[in-house]
Amino acid sequence: MKHINRKLLLSAAIAALLAGCDSGGINIEPQTVDNSVDNSVSGGGNSDTSNPCASYEKAGQVRQGSFDGTNCTYAASFVDSGNPLTVDLNIPALENGGAHIFEGSLFVGNNYDDDASMAAAGITEGGDGARLNIQAGATIAFPDSTKFMVVNRGSQVFAVGTAQAPITFTSVSDIDGTVGPEEVQQWGGMVINGFGITNKCAYSGTLSGGDLATSECHLLAEGSVGRDQSNYGGANNADSSGQLEYVRVKHTGAEVNSGDELNGISFGGVGSGTIVKNLQVYSTYDDGIEMFGGAVSFENYVALYVRDDSIDIDEGWSGSVTNALVVQSATDGNHCIESDGIGSYDGDQDYATLIAAGLNSRPVIDGLTCIISAQAGGTHDPGAGWRFREGIFPMITNSMVIASYSADETPADGNNYCLRVESDETLAEAATGTEVAITSNIFACEEKTKGGPVGADSLEAWAVANGNVFATIAGAVDPTAAADTGLQILGGDLGLQSLPVDTMLVDGAAVGISPIERAYLGALDLNGTDWTLGWTYGLHEGSRAQALWFEQ
Repeated sequence: MKHINRKLLLSAAIAALLAGCDSGGINIEPQTVDNSVDNSVSGGGNSDTSNPCASYEKAGQVRQGSFDGTNCTYAASFVDSGNPLTVDLNIPALENGGAHIFEGSLFVGNNYDDDASMAAAGITEGGDGARLNIQAGATIAFPDSTKFMVVNRGSQVFAVGTAQAPITFTSVSDIDGTVGPEEVQQWGGMVINGFGITNKCAYSGTLSGGDLATSECHLLAEGSVGRDQSNYGGANNADSSGQLEYVRVKHTGAEVNSGDELNGISFGGVGSGTIVKNLQVYSTYDDGIEMFGGAVSFENYVALYVRDDSIDIDEGWSGSVTNALVVQSATDGNHCIESDGIGSYDGDQDYATLIAAGLNSRPVIDGLTCIISAQAGGTHDPGAGWRFREGIFPMITNSMVIASYSADETPADGNNYCLRVESDETLAEAATGTEVAITSNIFACEEKTKGGPVGADSLEAWAVANGNVFATIAGAVDPTAAADTGLQILGGDLGLQSLPVDTMLVDGAAVGISPIERAYLGALDLNGTDWTLGWTYGLHEGSRAQALWFEQ
């Protein structure tokens, strides 16, 4: 199909996706989880009032954590990778800041790596396996870098916090108060596996035709070796792995296997039936969130001090991110978005059939603010904005990439770019198709673009023609309204909230673009409610160990 009116088509797509949500986010009715019910017979409750620790019954034996007056501790005999949780379990909030400390890894549900054993166990979709319920305000902690958490296919986690009582997954060093604000690798991280589509498996049929099918789709998830193995993948992009709401994941990224550092959360084939809203990853060595296929969507996401990529996309992920705030460290961090369309991509292959079946990554991202530190030598690679490659078809709107708070350390090397688009398939669709659109965004980096061209145009010229604005800056430039410069796009006490579009200046002039299907650009509206208040860590006074490096 020829590209007739990319902005109109994109507006219709965004409107359909975000209908009925005044913040521009996804309108999903949350599920209610009652963690107070005593389900000890089925493995979910605790009848001992002197010991508030979680307990379950299995094979006639009751197992329960030990209580020291503040914290609950669970030995590996309670749950571990070789001793996964196979019954429902409720974890309550503890008084006086108490934490649930797991001495082993927390594996929810059995893992299966072939069709026959999975069918024999009756595991075919989300909800077949064990269910972990975590009460609002609870803290889950792990003692060292060898421990991590996995939710296997068929099983579910319901961690439903509130703005006043978020749920935290962190390290014992954080509980003890001995960890630094930007320290990482204190424990592994979270892995959630589902039955969603990943283009590293072989399929028949098409997504649009509703007849997509696969067999023996059991890819190894991150952290997999020996008894730590877990698998993901399938043909059900509507699968549900549960619900994460008002959840914080801190100090992750440990190398649990040789060369395999975990992310804040890895989503392997996680389906759209999974609710993720108000999620933060804080101080992680590898990526913040990484999606390996599937269609899970995110609303209100914060990534603070992620050393690699804050949003990492691969293997055909087709979900959305609505309202996201990414803030790199002053001295570390790689991409705000690093994204691939096809797993195990090889530029010499013809992927026309796979793309026609709708199996390449097709993310929709709306309302993203990226604060980048334009450093040259971070833990992984230099600080940069968005990278789209390997047959990905992105739609990105109402967003900003700002690398002006600090001077580019190496402005001529091309590595601290705002926007990079590459691969023949992605560039061809951007030039002539309707499935790639980057519209109504502001970019403020000394190095504007890398990659391209798009048709006969340079990448920058194509982006400008499609309703994007690039600032021309040299050195550190304060982009807030408090500064008397030609770049005024942010405001507020933290310098993170978006100014009203009609007051913004880029290169001393009005920006000349308008938000699509919403009232503002970026993650946070200066004149609106700050959705990060109350539950996030590291941003606001009273819930952080240090101020942001660019605060006024």
